[in-house]
Amino acid sequence: MSELLKRHQTVVQSAALVVLGLVAFWQSVAFDFVNWDDVTYVQRNELIQSWSPSNLWGVATETVTRNYAPLTVFSFLIDHTIWGNNPSGYHATNVLLHLLNGILVFLLLKRLTGNLFVAWLTAALFLVHPVQIESVVWISSRKGLLCGVFLLWAAIVRLRPEVTAKQDAWYIGLLIAALLSKALAIVFPPIVLLYDLLIRREKTAPAIARQVIPGLLTLLMLLYTASVQNTVLGGVRGHMEFSLLHIVAIDVTIMWQYVAMLFCPTDLCVMYDPQTSGIGMQVLVGSVAWAAVGCALWRIRKSQPLWILGSLSFLLLLFPVLNFFRITTLMNDRYLYLPCIIVFAMAASAVHQFVRFAESESGRIVQMICSSLRGMVIVGSLAACLTLTLKHLPVWQNSQTLWTHALQKYPKMPVLRIQMALTVHARGQEREAVQQLQLALLECQSDDLDRERMRGMIEEWQTNIADRQKIAKSINRQNGSSN
Repeated sequence: MSELLKRHQTVVQSAALVVLGLVAFWQSVAFDFVNWDDVTYVQRNELIQSWSPSNLWGVATETVTRNYAPLTVFSFLIDHTIWGNNPSGYHATNVLLHLLNGILVFLLLKRLTGNLFVAWLTAALFLVHPVQIESVVWISSRKGLLCGVFLLWAAIVRLRPEVTAKQDAWYIGLLIAALLSKALAIVFPPIVLLYDLLIRREKTAPAIARQVIPGLLTLLMLLYTASVQNTVLGGVRGHMEFSLLHIVAIDVTIMWQYVAMLFCPTDLCVMYDPQTSGIGMQVLVGSVAWAAVGCALWRIRKSQPLWILGSLSFLLLLFPVLNFFRITTLMNDRYLYLPCIIVFAMAASAVHQFVRFAESESGRIVQMICSSLRGMVIVGSLAACLTLTLKHLPVWQNSQTLWTHALQKYPKMPVLRIQMALTVHARGQEREAVQQLQLALLECQSDDLDRERMRGMIEEWQTNIADRQKIAKSINRQNGSSN
């Protein structure tokens, strides 16, 4: 096949991916902001309201919601310059970044696997899978999308059999951009090191030496990110005081839940409250299952090094959110934004290898059936994902729909009750908001921080109500006197 024809084929396949992504997510452009970090990142963020030198310095140096992500905040500055407070523009930028990431996934896997079926199906699933809804539709999740652009671009540049000094320089530059978009990028140098050891078969010492500068950059980001995590408000916090062993046990079950979400994404939510006690049997079964997976991978370590690289990369990409460094959440859909690529690629590769084996071992009729299996898998999996995505997408339409859906799943979760009260209060229904928080204090098993926060909100809102009543009575008395 000529080089020109190959490029034409790549353009057509990429265009098909863009169409799929638009079908899945373009309707989100009409959605509103939600009161879950969007207020801090966009609506009340003074840093993005002008291009003054002080604002630009703040964008480069300040943290927003405990995250140092200057390139992400800078992207909001650009959006605000164009769109102001119109949420449609911010949503459109998120969708376009997601489409770009889908094309980058296709190009990366096409190079790594040399298999168009695996590369295209993986990219298509990445684009339309419902687990991506939170990352794409939640404006404040921009940092994951932007970081994904730079990490996938860096992978295309760096993950190759022969690496030049220029490509290494590009890799470091793109890594810096990814780090300045989201701290998750700290896991990428270890992934590159694994590629050099497992795929390029480079000796350990020179392979490690290549990662000294990237490693130092990620260490600096890690130390700075840890220093700004100075609050534990929001999310869930019951696990914050657990021992490391307890956290590992919970992670065993959560990792399987993540895998299940990728194959059966029918019960998604903005927030989860996974079980953390009484899970002995689940931990035992999960540990045995992970051990079996490990043994299977060990057996194919020489024949399928990409599978080993993928499995270790999956663990590395999830490692920052497994609560070895404590964060105020245990599970979120957005944590699977990049790790899902590996699972989808493995599943597509397994289908491809099964079809090839069946074609080589069976008669003509069976071969014809097996040959059509690839098309059936593509149509079936994409149709199922699109259906589920379009069904769940309206949940993120606004704050009311988001928290109503979440409370249907976790009615006793304090943070959800607080967010719903804030939503009601924003509509001007202060009395109803106070009543909701008072009810939450009675019904939810809240910790001291949540109870203190709810009592503070109740006191503030009741004071506002009383002040307005006094003003109204004063006005009525003055009107009565004048009459």
